[in-house]
Formats: sequence, structure tokens, C-alpha cells
Amino acid sequence: MIEIALKNIKKYYGGNEIIKDISLEVIRGEKVGIVGVNGSGKTTLFKIITGNENHDQGTLAISKGAVLGYLDQIPVFSDGVLVSEVLEMAFQEEFKLLKEIRALEQGMAITTGKELDRIMKQYADLHDLYTFKGGYEIEERISKVCTGLKITEEFKGRQFNSLSGGEKTTVMLGKILLQTCNVLLLDEPSNHLDMESIEWLEGYLRDYRGTVVIISHDRYFLDRVVNKIIEVEAGEAEIYHGNYSYFVEEKNRRLLEAMNAYKNQEKKLKSMEESIKRLRQWGIQGDNEKFFKKAASIQKRLDKIERLKKPIMERKKAQLQFNAKDRSGKDVISMKGVNKSFDGEGILSSLDMELSYGEKVAILGKNGCGKTTLIKVITGQYSCEAGEVKIGSNVKIGYLEQNIVFPNEGETILGYFRDKYPCNEGVARSILSKYLFYGEDVFKKLGSLSGGEKSRLRLCQLIYDNVNTLILDEPTNHLDIESREMLEESLDDFKGTVLFISHDRYFVNGLAEKVMLLNDGKITEYQGNYDYYKEKCKDEASIGEKKNQICTKKKESLSKPKVIQTNKVKPQEKIEIEIEELEQIISSIEVKMQSELSLEQLQTLQNEKEELQNKLDLLLEAWVGA
Repeated sequence: MIEIALKNIKKYYGGNEIIKDISLEVIRGEKVGIVGVNGSGKTTLFKIITGNENHDQGTLAISKGAVLGYLDQIPVFSDGVLVSEVLEMAFQEEFKLLKEIRALEQGMAITTGKELDRIMKQYADLHDLYTFKGGYEIEERISKVCTGLKITEEFKGRQFNSLSGGEKTTVMLGKILLQTCNVLLLDEPSNHLDMESIEWLEGYLRDYRGTVVIISHDRYFLDRVVNKIIEVEAGEAEIYHGNYSYFVEEKNRRLLEAMNAYKNQEKKLKSMEESIKRLRQWGIQGDNEKFFKKAASIQKRLDKIERLKKPIMERKKAQLQFNAKDRSGKDVISMKGVNKSFDGEGILSSLDMELSYGEKVAILGKNGCGKTTLIKVITGQYSCEAGEVKIGSNVKIGYLEQNIVFPNEGETILGYFRDKYPCNEGVARSILSKYLFYGEDVFKKLGSLSGGEKSRLRLCQLIYDNVNTLILDEPTNHLDIESREMLEESLDDFKGTVLFISHDRYFVNGLAEKVMLLNDGKITEYQGNYDYYKEKCKDEASIGEKKNQICTKKKESLSKPKVIQTNKVKPQEKIEIEIEELEQIISSIEVKMQSELSLEQLQTLQNEKEELQNKLDLLLEAWVGA
């Protein structure tokens, strides 16, 4: 059944056509991702569907049974309203029913006869409705969503107006997920969530029985949740029946097909035009009317042909090219025993970290674990209370903060750039155009820039600072998919060192050669990209589970009466001894691998470790089954 249908929708802002003749359908139960560059009309399309914006032409149809859940902008609540109260607003109808039920209960206590019968029937009807609406599951539902989004009991007790913009967005997302609706319209739902919460949200939406329409630039998220992609490009929509990876392949295939069709038509049109020209020439030379008639006939056919648009194979992209003119020394950053706390709460605890020249390293961890604090200690914005931070020789750091603030927000883009890098206006405009600031854009005030525009301007600045070490805090925030891919390519080609924080798993997977997990104030290193890190986490969890089973079996065996045996070792004890020995050997190999070794030596140790790990896994399974 069709849940949402748009036919020939058009939308204008002033004289600009934002939505151009869009027609599409969303079928009940579909999980749909809407993608497109910033400014392509995605959010406008959402607002038209929800009725927050009128469309100028076309028809919009929403199925009668559809109940939409959509977060347009953060609402304003009066001071004193708690997070818990905002979440409970999702159940206003249920709480109203409960209030009526409680009033009827009081009435039954003081009523008799026929009036009591009437109240009891009304009570039964309301009670059934309350049960049907899931009234008795409210606490369980709130607990499930709050656990997934990391909304703690302490957090629920905070005043909503005291929260940051990101925290408010997370709370409002929780409220929407709790509402009784069957169509979810989510605009960048994974923003402001850490990776664990994003993965929980993915599972929640996959299991959700209703219809989901998502605007997102998170490619991992789109791959794992949606089964249909709508690309909005230059105000027009193209439909792809698959996830994001399918969309990328299919779009390339369609573009090549369209280009071939366009070229073939161009050849045909050119041939027809040449035939017309030739026939007319012959008609003039031979004074023969037949040639003119034949030419007119071909011209008529030519005029009826619907001309194909030339497909745009590649749109204008920002031209990022980081150049590390002066390379740094081998040791870029060294941190030993670093402590940092705020208001008595430890954030970094005896933290050790080494960063070498040329490494591309991602810092991962839960929200609030201290990732940004770590970066600010490295860049000297925060001092550490214990330990030491050493910056290597000839290290020139370029830092991209998460929340970009310019000192003079009344200054224009052009003025800001020329103040930093003195040059004439023509040269400055030429440089800024490479970062997609064209024409009148350069006169925009810094305070009026969107998040994406601020990011592009700061990246431009980092490039012209000629740094050899980049420290980036959520660099993909506010960037559309195209800009993220461009940034990935630029950083991948960068010959210097990159240390970055990101919740964009696709970005981390494509760029990081090493992952540093920050947890409980300390760093754990994983020598690979995001997929490698996740695989190692699974292995660690699996080994931990097996060890727990062993501990359980040990406790069970201790509680049983012992049978005395002479000169015999129990099979379980023998396996246990072998397990302990193997674990010690593997640990010693891991220590050796941290020292400076040749590639050949490292490979030998890695092979030995894998062989021993396989033996250990078999022994653990044998112990569990013994």
C-alpha cells in the first residue's frame, strides 16, 4: 500500500525553483534513504511531506492511517521542564486515559446501583483502550530508548533548556521514537550520537514495523538500514531500489548508459542535419523540388525527436590538496602518564600514546569519554595535571575544531582570507572558488555561514598554512557525502600525519590505518581500520565469554565433592594448564610486536600468534565441552 505519494511537486523560494517536478511513492513498511548534496532540496521535501511547507504545484497524498513522527526544529519549553518530562510528552494521550481511569476508580468507591454499573463499563472500556495503546509498557519503552541513546537517569533529571544543541536533538529523537506513529521522518538522526548509539538506532529502525524515511550523509548507516534510495539532485529525484552501496553502483551504470544514449542520439541528430543540408544543396544545384521535399520530411522527423539532456558525469567539487612542504621528525606526539580531570572527575588517567610520522589514526570512544579533551591537551588548549606531552621536532600542527567559531563574525569570507593570506582580490576569489565559494558568496558574513561552509573555509585555511600534522575533531560534520569523499581522498594523499576523531564509520574505515580506543581514561590500540577494530572487539568478547563459561565450570566443580585420585591429573585441569601457558606466550609475543622490528620479523611473530590463538580457541572450546 502507498503511504506517501508526490506527483509533479514544484516549490519556489522567490524566483528560485528548489523542487522541480518531483514524483515519487513510499510504500508502507519501506526503509527509504534520501541523499543529495547540501542545498539540493532534501529538507524542503521533508517539510512539504509534513505540511510545514506549502508546495506551489503538484499533488501530495498521505494515506489516511498514517501518523507521522518528524523533528523539524528544537521546540522551546518553559524553564524547569526536565528531560524526563519531555520524553513523557510522547505519551500524552496515554497519560490522559490513565487520569480518566484513576478518576473513575475514585468514582466507583463512592457510587452504587446503576450508576456504578455505568462507571464500571466505562472503566472497562478505557482500561482496554489503555492496554491496547501500550500504557502498561510505557516505562519499559522509555527504558529501552534511553538505554540505546545513552540517556542516563542523571541526564533525565536535567533541565531541557540547560542542554547543548546536540543533547537536545538526541532527546527529541528519543521522544519521536517513543511516539505512537507508523511513519518516521528522520533528518540526520545519527548526528550527535556515538558509535554504540548509532548501531543501536540501526537495529531499532531495521526492526521497526512502520515506514521510515531518512535524510542522512552516513553511508554505513544507509547501507545497514535502508532498502531504497531517493537521490535529490538539482531539485529532481531519482529512485534506486537498494541500499547505499547498490545506489553508488547503479548510479554509475545509469550515468554511463545515459551518456551512451546521449552520444548515440547526438550522432543520429548530426547525421540527419547533414542529410537535410546535403538534400537542400542538391535541390538548389539541380533545381529539383523532390530534394527539398525529402529535406522537409527529415526536418519534420528531426523536430519531433525529444532531445536527451547531456548527463553530468561529475559535478563541481571543492579542490582540497593538503601539502606538507616540510616533513616532521619520526616521533610526532608522545604522551606518557597523562592525567586530566574536571571538577574532580578523572577524564584521562595515566594515559600513554605515541604518534609517528605518516600515520593516519582514528580516536574512537563513547560520547563524553574525553576524546576532545585528549586533542585539546595535545594542542595545548588544556594543561595536564600529571605526565608529559612532547611534540616532535619540526611538527607543524593544523587543528580543525568540532565547533568552528571565527573571531570576527561580521567579517566577510573574502576579507577574512585576504587578512590571513595577503593577495589581490582576483587571486583570493580564484582560490576561494576551489572551495565552492563563487561570485557573491565571497561577501557572505562569517557569522551567517552554514556548518558546511565554515568547514570548507577552515579546511582551505589549513591547506594554505602548509602544516605537516593534521588534528581533526569530527571533520565530516556538516559535510555532504560528496564533500566527505573528497576529504577522504585528500587526506589519503596527504604525506603528513593525521590524528582524527570521527563517528563516521565509512570515513574511519577508508582513512584510518590504526584505531585508538579511548576508554576509562586510557588508550587501547588496534593496528587496522574500523572493520579490523570491530572484528577484534568481537574476538575479545568471544574469548571473554568463553572465559566466563570456564569460571562458571570451575565454581561448579568446586561445589561438587572431590573424588580423590592417585597419580592422575584430571583432563579439565590439564586443559586449564595448557590454556594459561598459551595465554602467557601470546601476551609475550604481543609485547615483542610493540618494539621496533623489521616487516619480516613482524610477519613471523604475527603468524606465530595466529597459530597459537587457533590452538587456544580449540582448547577453550574443549574445556567448555568437557
